[in-house]
Amino acid sequence: MTAFALVGCGRIAKRHADLLSQGQINGATLAAVAEIDESRRQLFAKEYGVPAFADHHEMMRAMGDRIDVVSVLTESGNHARHTIDLAKYGKHIVVEKPMALTLADAEAMIRACDAANVKLFVVKQNRFNLPVVRLRQALEQGRFGKIVMGTVRVRWCRPQSYYDQAKWRGTWALDGGVFANQASHHVDLLEWLLGEPETVFAKARTALVDIEAEDTGVALIKFASGALGVVEATTATRPKDLEGSISILGERGTVEIGGFAVNEMKTWQFVDQGPEDEAILRECRETPPDVYGFGHKHYLNNVVDSLDNGGRALVDGLEGYKSLYLLSAIYESIATNQEVRMRFRPQVSPLGLMPQLGVHP
Repeated sequence: MTAFALVGCGRIAKRHADLLSQGQINGATLAAVAEIDESRRQLFAKEYGVPAFADHHEMMRAMGDRIDVVSVLTESGNHARHTIDLAKYGKHIVVEKPMALTLADAEAMIRACDAANVKLFVVKQNRFNLPVVRLRQALEQGRFGKIVMGTVRVRWCRPQSYYDQAKWRGTWALDGGVFANQASHHVDLLEWLLGEPETVFAKARTALVDIEAEDTGVALIKFASGALGVVEATTATRPKDLEGSISILGERGTVEIGGFAVNEMKTWQFVDQGPEDEAILRECRETPPDVYGFGHKHYLNNVVDSLDNGGRALVDGLEGYKSLYLLSAIYESIATNQEVRMRFRPQVSPLGLMPQLGVHP
């Protein structure tokens, strides 16, 4: 049985804890949690019946021999510090998206895990959504022919009350805005499906809430294949979430996946129809209860399979780094008001930096 421990008991931690404690992840269990906030720590301890600690070092000293994997579910700007700390204990690491806010931090995480001979997994659960799996298969089979354009849309609602729940939300040092937080999964999907990006040009604004970072933005990406990509992202949709979607247009086919968690196949049409196409359109209409969808279950099962059976990890540290690199280019373009050519290093982007000092937190 693979024993997981959680560091951070915030919003996303409940999703992980529910899956691990309810037997939904094959061969896995929840062993412990660590959380600095006492009320949240005690709430998790009571709800899930596991030991709860105020500090991750305290947790590892007390239970390290009974823990196989540690999931880092803290603020995005703290992912690097916690991952590097925990790798020293020789435990495999799962880290929520984005893996870090700066490229330097992500590189340090990869080096630390390599040095400790532990695996680093980055959560990108939407890759496991059934409609996305079918889309990826169609691309690999060449059914689209030449790819023309890919578009992702994140039209979600995050009112001021959401950001007011925690001081770190919407800050440059620990969170970033809609691109780094809510749309990071969708940026990852676009790159995973369309391949290597060449250039990025982006614009953003803070439209409806009082935060440091952006709540609304658009990005235009040119890929090495010649395809164009469009990212439309906002948390200023009112009064509720509208969609989280992706569409791929090619010379021989078009696919659109909608819903509010990239979960519902809206369009599946190809010049060359196959006998499986009607069944794919019927089967890919998942209705998840929230924007997290069903992907976390499949993702964590993939982690356990990789550890127990040597299966391939779909999203390791290097894969997580790819989408962070693209996110960094988006923020660099916003900050400079210029097109950014990939193979760059951020110069003026505020993402991941203390606002006044210009240094990592």
